[in-house]
Amino acid sequence: MGLIYEKGVRRILFALDSERAHEWGVQAMSLLGAVSPCCWLLEKIYQLPPATHRPVEAFGLKFPNAVGLAAGFDKNARAWPAAAAMGFGHVEIGTVTALQQPGNPKPRMFRFPREEAVINRMGFNNPGAEEIAHRLANWRAIGRWPDCPVGINLGKSKTTPLEQAPEDYAKSLRVLQPYADFFVVNVSSPNTPNLRQLQDKTALDEILAALHETNNGLAKNHPTPRAALPILVKVAPDLSFEALDEILELAGPRQLAGIVATNTTITRPTSDDSHLQKIYSEAGGLSGRPLSTRSTEIIRHIRRQTRGRLPIIGVGGIFNADDAWEKIIAGASLVQLYTGLVFEGPGAIRKIVDGLRLKLKSNGFDSLSQAVGSQSD
Repeated sequence: MGLIYEKGVRRILFALDSERAHEWGVQAMSLLGAVSPCCWLLEKIYQLPPATHRPVEAFGLKFPNAVGLAAGFDKNARAWPAAAAMGFGHVEIGTVTALQQPGNPKPRMFRFPREEAVINRMGFNNPGAEEIAHRLANWRAIGRWPDCPVGINLGKSKTTPLEQAPEDYAKSLRVLQPYADFFVVNVSSPNTPNLRQLQDKTALDEILAALHETNNGLAKNHPTPRAALPILVKVAPDLSFEALDEILELAGPRQLAGIVATNTTITRPTSDDSHLQKIYSEAGGLSGRPLSTRSTEIIRHIRRQTRGRLPIIGVGGIFNADDAWEKIIAGASLVQLYTGLVFEGPGAIRKIVDGLRLKLKSNGFDSLSQAVGSQSD
């Protein structure tokens, strides 16, 4: 199936504008996900036999495997049931904002095959938390809810002033709480004006305090007893280690469940190549292969600073099992794909999951948890 994607599907998609190709892919997955026989066929094609699975436990949840779908791919809660059928061990929907918003003007997504990179300045385009909740309710009603954990990535509405950000995030959590297994607080996208200012310790503390209160209140008042949902924070790769340490200081007081490392970067690789200079002149967040080293550095730092007590989801430049393994031994308990999925296709999920199983065996580990952070501790 990988050859079919590489020689056929990818060539068709790459002939299109990046955002248009993305929408075609999401629409196809939406249609497949809504039909039970199609999901069954996807499972037969892509998923590994149960005997080869290596389940993972992190922040109180059980994941069928360590490889998840990163936020940004399915902003509108349309593709995720098909993504689960393709073998992802978890899916992260969003980014979702409290208010509907169209995002930034087009063109706003640029694909660079030679560099295995994507630059986007989408701007949290999504139909808003209420509509996302409605769509998730419909998926549940038609019985298309997958077994793997579902995360929802929360962002600030563009028109909401920074000082009102805590309530903006809390509103989204209240609306979406019935449909999430965990939430990720996105204060690190470079494509919403001034959003990254919310990574400042004081501003982030106010947001997390509001989310903590809302989350605990919903759990307490739930018809059946339940624990508050895990809340993670997604950080930028452009943060200094000192700024990152300030965020980590909030983990205990605000009961953070983990960190997602990392978002896209505004930093560009240096090059004398005029072709690359032109590519990297596009504004927006850079993802893919050029992000790989920095995201791993951030993961390793978080692992060492928290002494392994704070689970990490590793994102950035993962295309194969070697890339995923690098993140895991640096300290990531789980990994996520987005750009790697664009370039490698859905067959990459199975290859990475199976490749990680072989990595564990060849390195003498009985479980993924034993490998996590083994080269950072």
